[in-house]
Amino acid sequence: MKKILLVDDEESIHLLYREELEEEGYVVHSALSGEEALEKLSIISPDLVILDINMPGMNGIDVLRRMKEINQNLPVILSSAYQEFKQDLASWASDDYIVKSSNLDELKSAVRKHLS
Repeated sequence: MKKILLVDDEESIHLLYREELEEEGYVVHSALSGEEALEKLSIISPDLVILDINMPGMNGIDVLRRMKEINQNLPVILSSAYQEFKQDLASWASDDYIVKSSNLDELKSAVRKHLS
């Protein structure tokens, strides 16, 4: 089974994404901060990361940069409630950019694409 590391400071996002992605057959690990995500990265060796941008402490762009330094081949999907981050050059290092929505079809499609 493919492992996904979900990094988001909102508990409700963890509940929703975990339920939907586990139904798709993935194992979902959670981190509530960028610092926690970097700690878990080497422990669980995820196949893919779903990463929020706007978090307290270390933001998602900084986490993305650090993750790519550790493993440049690790697929990272940025997931944000804000469309404007998509224009930020720093976000282009991600493998995909998804605007958060209650409809997770776009997210699930991106996950399948990067894990196939």
